[in-house]
Amino acid sequence: MPETATPATELASQYLAQVSGDLDANVKEQERINAEIATLQEQLAALQHDHNVLVNVQQALGISAAPAAPAAEPASATVPSPRRKKANTAAGGKQKARKSAIAPRKRAAGKPAAKAMGVAKSAQPTLVELIRRHLAEQKEPRSAAEISTALGQAHPDRDIAAKVVRVTLEGLVAKSQAARSKQGRSVFYAAPVPESAAATETEAQPEGADR
Repeated sequence: MPETATPATELASQYLAQVSGDLDANVKEQERINAEIATLQEQLAALQHDHNVLVNVQQALGISAAPAAPAAEPASATVPSPRRKKANTAAGGKQKARKSAIAPRKRAAGKPAAKAMGVAKSAQPTLVELIRRHLAEQKEPRSAAEISTALGQAHPDRDIAAKVVRVTLEGLVAKSQAARSKQGRSVFYAAPVPESAAATETEAQPEGADR
């Protein structure tokens, strides 16, 4: 009996060791597959985020909405087999390539919107034009502070500083596009006097002096 029991015990030990090894291998394989599933889910989430961004840009540009993205299949249906690691790697590569292809489209879609904003901004009159128009509408000279206040009230969407207005006025005076006068310590600005009117006034002064 002891001789018969010894081989059976050794055989049981061998089976136990083999089962333990298979269990360890199974656990490690599950961990590897779970890691791959997590990676694929992250890639899918990134693609869905890019899709939502592109749809928003598309709607902002007034383009018809893109077809809805296909519903994601359950994770259990897409679990890769341990012996198809190469196929899974290729699938991940395809998704990465698809993501890189979406990125240029995203940047290209943003360019028309930025261009439209730039055109709208350039269509606004410059500060020089606003000051020249304001001076032309005034019947009396105005100080830089008065001009700055009036322009700020007329254009509340623009940040018009009094210091910038004063520097711009001096630049217009240097270019003979504005007239500068001084009353005491205060400086006033007005629209330039037309050359024909100035010449007429100059010619009229001697006649009055002779009389």
